[in-house]
Amino acid sequence: MSSITAIVAEDEDPQRAALIQMLGELWPGLSIVAECADGLSALEALQAHQPKLAILDIRMPGVSGIDVAQAAAKTGTQILFITAHDEYAVSAFETGAIDYVLKPVRAERLAQALERVRERIGKPAAPALQEILAAIKAKPQDDLDQLQWITASIGNTVRFIGIDEVLCFRAEQKLTRVVTADVFAYIRTPLRELMCRLDPDTFWQVHRSALVRASAIDRLDQDELGKYWLRLKKNKEPLPVSQSFARRLRIM
Repeated sequence: MSSITAIVAEDEDPQRAALIQMLGELWPGLSIVAECADGLSALEALQAHQPKLAILDIRMPGVSGIDVAQAAAKTGTQILFITAHDEYAVSAFETGAIDYVLKPVRAERLAQALERVRERIGKPAAPALQEILAAIKAKPQDDLDQLQWITASIGNTVRFIGIDEVLCFRAEQKLTRVVTADVFAYIRTPLRELMCRLDPDTFWQVHRSALVRASAIDRLDQDELGKYWLRLKKNKEPLPVSQSFARRLRIM
């Protein structure tokens, strides 16, 4: 039996190298015929090699992973999405047509996805695949970027958290802490990206390190050093407040 051919498209060099190494360990017989740093080169590789499998990041400069997937689906190529952006409708990909692995990629989850791929190699893609991809791409960008829920890590568990559960987001080193009434968890998306994908009337940036749900605010306190702190209704942890935002709150 000839080896299964694949292309890998990931615009971050270190992540692409790590993914390819992991693929080699989990599926030694997989033949990666092209390593692509953007969507355009992935389209070219798709045409040149006609691989059985395309492993694609969704958000890439220029041509997106969705564009590449639409082209790949027409040829019968199986598609595996690997992405850090969880706002895409994961439920749509659970049709069995393709799989979807969130970054940071865990070997156990990738192995599960590859097993599903092996089962589907040589079989036609699900009829709904093109419709699913077209519907996602056709969404207005504002709708696509507007977060409705997130997946966040709590130890070795990944929890699905609706945005309506979130009280605040706090930057902590290279991660962002997501705080709800009963848990806190971590995501890799920085605050500056979250700000672009959250309703500014719902979430306020009260400090360079904090985004807070406006309706969750209980009170504003000032300590003996003149610093301001927010207290939330369902979480006792004080949040730092910039002087400019404190002035804005005081005059409301």
